Amino acid sequence: MISWAQVVQTAESIAAIQQEDGGVPWPEGHVDAWNHVECLMAMTVAGLEEPVERGYGWLADRQRPDGSWPMKVKDGRAVEHGGESNHAAYVAVGAWHHHLVTGQEPGRLWPMVKSALDFAVDLQTERGEIVWERDALGRAATYALLTGCASIHQGLRCGVLIADRLGDQQPHWELAADRLAHVLAAHPAAFADKSRYSMDWYYPVLGGALRGPEAAELLEREWSTFVVPGLGIRCVSDQPWVTGAETCELALALDALGDHERASALFADMQHLRHADGSYWTGWQFANRRHFPHERSGYTAAAVVLAADALSGFTGGSGIFRDVRASSTDPASPLCGCLPQYDPS
Repeated sequence: MISWAQVVQTAESIAAIQQEDGGVPWPEGHVDAWNHVECLMAMTVAGLEEPVERGYGWLADRQRPDGSWPMKVKDGRAVEHGGESNHAAYVAVGAWHHHLVTGQEPGRLWPMVKSALDFAVDLQTERGEIVWERDALGRAATYALLTGCASIHQGLRCGVLIADRLGDQQPHWELAADRLAHVLAAHPAAFADKSRYSMDWYYPVLGGALRGPEAAELLEREWSTFVVPGLGIRCVSDQPWVTGAETCELALALDALGDHERASALFADMQHLRHADGSYWTGWQFANRRHFPHERSGYTAAAVVLAADALSGFTGGSGIFRDVRASSTDPASPLCGCLPQYDPS
């Protein structure tokens, strides 16, 4: 486990790369809303109020009328103009987390959250999955991504909590989350095949769509495929490459199931990626014994801070992943494949 002082140092390494306009970039320089929000969450844990405020200002300034953000922003301008559903939905996770950590009411972020979640829900199919983007011409994508939808599920659950707290109920979000959880749990074939990526393995647990024995069985199923003892987990199944962010996210998923022992062990395993300044290398290519890519990323540092908080309980937001509730119903759609009248043609 890392200490509170080390957590703060890691969050400060994120603040050090924040751009003047408030955006928190990838190593190559672009900003996307999902990774940006995750970095704001990490800085919120550490109490870095000023960079967090600038970061939420960046989101407010760049949200488009349809509720989305450009897929990539570089040097202050959009360079990829489509809007991703999971980028939009993650803003609700950040807003609820901010409330849990700081005690500040989420009302000031509510208009942004409401518009963003409505953008995501508008991309839900009749079967229940949510397609991954709406392109620059306003056309919805033809397929959905499992990892993205699992993250959207968490965003919808957090959005419902914000709505309930503010007395502005949004029952269509809860219905959308229930339908999405059903497809994630029962119909993985509804999503594009990205099974070589570890995120598609554990994200249904991380995002709260799966809990209990079913979730535990899912993690056991591919454990030996992705987990490299002593180092962390592979980003992709067919490469000798472990990555810090994915390892921390799997630790968060395990913690959400109450498996604190294995979560803590994984978190300890990935500490070989820590740099002296508190930042983290993105990954380690263990066949060549080199950092790959040769970069230290803000999103990896953010995942470390969030995992450390979950495992040590430093803040009131430590349960942001653990406390996502799975659906209490089984809202099978006639188009999902569960009901007799389903016609795949």
